[in-house]
Amino acid sequence: MSRRRAAALAAALALAGGAQGARAAQPADACAEDAAVLRPAGGGAAARFSVEIADDPAERARGLMGRRAMPADHGMLFVFETPRPVAFWMKDTPLPLDILFIDARGVVTRVHERATPFSETPLPSGGPAAMTLEINAGLARRLGLGPGAQLRHPRLDQTRAAWPCAAPDQARRPG
Repeated sequence: MSRRRAAALAAALALAGGAQGARAAQPADACAEDAAVLRPAGGGAAARFSVEIADDPAERARGLMGRRAMPADHGMLFVFETPRPVAFWMKDTPLPLDILFIDARGVVTRVHERATPFSETPLPSGGPAAMTLEINAGLARRLGLGPGAQLRHPRLDQTRAAWPCAAPDQARRPG
């Protein structure tokens, strides 16, 4: 291959890589299946978490058991077939977590902060939960995600959602 062709190929690859990097740096659609976006009840910037979905009994039972670490902008979103009272525990979970219980409208109704690793004490939702979000301990308080915070996610009934999916939003990633 000539030097000129090699240089042209290298430039094309660099441009393609740069475009791909720029695309990755842009915020994902707020209503992507793998993104949970929450805004605090009292206003303020929304927070975006990359989430794994646990939507069947086996996935929900396993949850984050055995995980020793999780990036600050990640979490697990548990989705229930119908809203119902639920309780979580930390059995076999070495990672301290904040557990946010979310109603059918996407409103956070209860937060258990800093759930104790390995504890078998039930942590109840206190009412019907359509979803539950587990994130790293301390983030709920730091980001203002208490009762009244709102979730934007495509698994919510968009006709009832407190914060329905719409145009993509800028949301900060915890970190």
